[in-house]
Amino acid sequence: MPDDYYQTLGVPRTASAEDIRKVYRDLARKYHPDLHPDDASAKEKFKQVQTAFDVLNDQSKREMYDRYGSSFEGVGAGGASGGRSNPFPGGGGFPGGQIDLESLFGGGGFGDLFSGGAKASRGKRRSAAVPGEDVTAKIEIPFRVAIDGGKTDVRLDRDGKTETISVTIPQGLIDGGRIRLRGQGLPGSGGAAAGDLLLEVQIASHAFFHRSGDTLEVTLPVSLSEAIEGAKVDVPTPWGTISLRIPPLTSSGRKLRAAGMGVRHANGTKGDLIAEVQVMLPEGADSDLMQRLLAAAKAAEAIVQTGAAGDAGAAGPRAQLRW
Repeated sequence: MPDDYYQTLGVPRTASAEDIRKVYRDLARKYHPDLHPDDASAKEKFKQVQTAFDVLNDQSKREMYDRYGSSFEGVGAGGASGGRSNPFPGGGGFPGGQIDLESLFGGGGFGDLFSGGAKASRGKRRSAAVPGEDVTAKIEIPFRVAIDGGKTDVRLDRDGKTETISVTIPQGLIDGGRIRLRGQGLPGSGGAAAGDLLLEVQIASHAFFHRSGDTLEVTLPVSLSEAIEGAKVDVPTPWGTISLRIPPLTSSGRKLRAAGMGVRHANGTKGDLIAEVQVMLPEGADSDLMQRLLAAAKAAEAIVQTGAAGDAGAAGPRAQLRW
């Protein structure tokens, strides 16, 4: 059965020239011999795809193929093969009684599809230029590097080999962000450019800080006396140590905001830092001291409850809890 060039490329007979070129690019990348040096079936498929494209990409050839099928190149001087009528009336076929298909169809190869469609040199078919494929790899970077930005060395497996490459991390990179390294993917063929290396970045966790978008969150331990009396405490941030004021009578869970001390970006945007207060009981205190502290706490609670009798808060700190 004669080859169906449209079926070979997987396009309908009504496909536009641009559709045909687009499908060809995909199939050429898939079956190119340089990518499958030991696969005879891929080489044969590439040959079929290339033959089909040679015809369908040339308007004159395509018109002849649509009229006579794959045997169109056998049209003779005195008439069509297989008993078909002469497509050029006048009894003499083509002018001069001779058929020069190479001259008629403009050469023996298809144009350089990947560099603007220029025709290949007559009589010699040039290899199609096929861009290299992109390669994706996952890497993990330290939390601080993602916040600060800068260069870091990462190890990755590529083509069965472990490589160490230097990567520039943009300031404020998010977890799951991608970095594209141009020309470091698979090599191209026929003079085409190599593909890119796409790095999917995972950010390692931090011992104390948690990131939520551009906001940094940290638990801030304070002493019982600091929580009762109020105080100024030092808090480390990526941009230096700052001083936060603890208001008097601060309970655990209260959140204090430090504007602009969170994640920053090169365009000038800044997130905030949120410090959540955690009241800590004194460590290493003997049992006598803890008993006196407990008695003082109960006495303070009794005074508050007596003074606030009838108030909704008199039942204690959990009175407002609801399901």
